[in-house]
Amino acid sequence: MLLWDVGNEVILTTQNYTYPNGATIEQERVAYAQYVNQVVVAIHGADANHPVTSTDAWTGAWPYYKQYTPALDLMAVNSYGAVGSVKQDWINGGYTKPYILTEGGPAGEWEVPNDINGVPTEPTDLQKRDGYTFSWNALMGHPGVALGGTEFHYGTENDFGGVWLNTYTGGWRRLGYGALKQAYTGSPLANTAPQITAMTLSSQTNVPAGSQFTVNVSVTDPDNDPIRYNLMFSDKYISTGTGFTNVNFTQSGTTFTVTAPQTMGVWKVYVYAYDGKGNVGIETRSFKVTPPAVAGTNIALGKPVTASSAQVSPAMPASNVTDGNFTTRWASDWADPQWIQVDLGSTQTITHIQLAWESAYGKAYTIQTSNDQTNWTTIFSTTTGDGGFDDMNVSGSGRYVRLTGTARGTAWGYSMWEFGIYH
Repeated sequence: MLLWDVGNEVILTTQNYTYPNGATIEQERVAYAQYVNQVVVAIHGADANHPVTSTDAWTGAWPYYKQYTPALDLMAVNSYGAVGSVKQDWINGGYTKPYILTEGGPAGEWEVPNDINGVPTEPTDLQKRDGYTFSWNALMGHPGVALGGTEFHYGTENDFGGVWLNTYTGGWRRLGYGALKQAYTGSPLANTAPQITAMTLSSQTNVPAGSQFTVNVSVTDPDNDPIRYNLMFSDKYISTGTGFTNVNFTQSGTTFTVTAPQTMGVWKVYVYAYDGKGNVGIETRSFKVTPPAVAGTNIALGKPVTASSAQVSPAMPASNVTDGNFTTRWASDWADPQWIQVDLGSTQTITHIQLAWESAYGKAYTIQTSNDQTNWTTIFSTTTGDGGFDDMNVSGSGRYVRLTGTARGTAWGYSMWEFGIYH
């Protein structure tokens, strides 16, 4: 059925803005509902053959539409995990017009509890499959009022949102695809996606950067198809980017050994189980990348630091690299060369350096020592730095240790969480 749908989640999102001239959220919501009524009247005048609705997130918009948008032909709602309460909301609100579900599906990021690393716990493939079925049944359980719905399909993107909400990720059928085919047609798929029934990591909360950890899954295939596997990483909760990166892994049955990324923070690892028949099962867990341990004593902790430049607003001074805190950093001007120098207070023997780069890293840099800040000895140099953690065993001594960057790895400056100097 073709119909007009005016706006999307506007009444909900008014809470995200500050309004001029002292206007309140309530005034904006009333004004919007009145405006939609004018639009609906205009649409009816231009097209009398198709009904008109207006979509919002959840049923909180319905009281406004009931009072201020009488021209609407029917209601609409976007609802995922909470769709089972829509019917009762309709009854409690004393509504008389039917409604449709304009977006539905399994529980989204905003509806689930956080996991052990403080990020939303993504439902399993089996839970998502059941979520689609539950959503459809909630609509069918309100006959004559709930006129049907669109279970949200993100697209074919194989990325963060694509895995969470897709049923056809990357062109592969998921368990949710089969659930929707069953719901809409009454017939199951001829071949069903593999089912990942369990997934564990050897560590979730403390995975040193660059270290190896294992991922274990339990997988069944309802059709006994042979299964092949792939793994992907996401840094969405670090960078906000939704894309994935490939993972190099070794496999022993359904146990995979992978190398942790170099960037600190909470990552997600995804296991893909393909059946060779166009179907895939996908499961994910988060893991937290932490600084790699270094033997010895960090003699740079708390020592004075100077630099060629430092970001002023917000302040990211050079002293941040010796405070022992991997959440504070130094950031330089966006130019080459730049340097940063630690004063150890007295001549010290140096056996190891650990550089904890932020995303703006040094591609080419030299580390030197000196006792007088005039005569310098090079103890390390590279032109192939790749960011993350740079750990190097060195042999040298001096009171002053200086890193001079001559080529940045990004368009930004040089940025470092910690400059560890060990003996």
